[in-house]
Amino acid sequence: MYRFSYSEILADAPETGRARERAAFDQALTLLRDAEAGRLVGPERTAAVGRVQDLWNALIADLLDPGNGLPEALRDDLVSIGAWTIREAGEALRTPGRSLAALIAVNASIRDGLR
Repeated sequence: MYRFSYSEILADAPETGRARERAAFDQALTLLRDAEAGRLVGPERTAAVGRVQDLWNALIADLLDPGNGLPEALRDDLVSIGAWTIREAGEALRTPGRSLAALIAVNASIRDGLR
């Protein structure tokens, strides 16, 4: 799964932690793009959308951890983005024909910001 505590990331070089996070976003984005293109349907589409929810659930838990060393304002912004992502993914699960473009764009921006 994608669960890395902030302390685990700090134990590594910062570049390694960011690389892990980018890899998790890359995997989720690949699945979302495949679902958006119609290559994943039914349960596979559900799993793809669920993957981005799982990613953000893990990230939010880590962001809310008192030991997280990111600046408070940044943590708050990321939690807000994560909450939106989870809600939007929920709407996509309830409406199978719903576009995933917004989810893809937001998560790609976050992934790109990890560089």
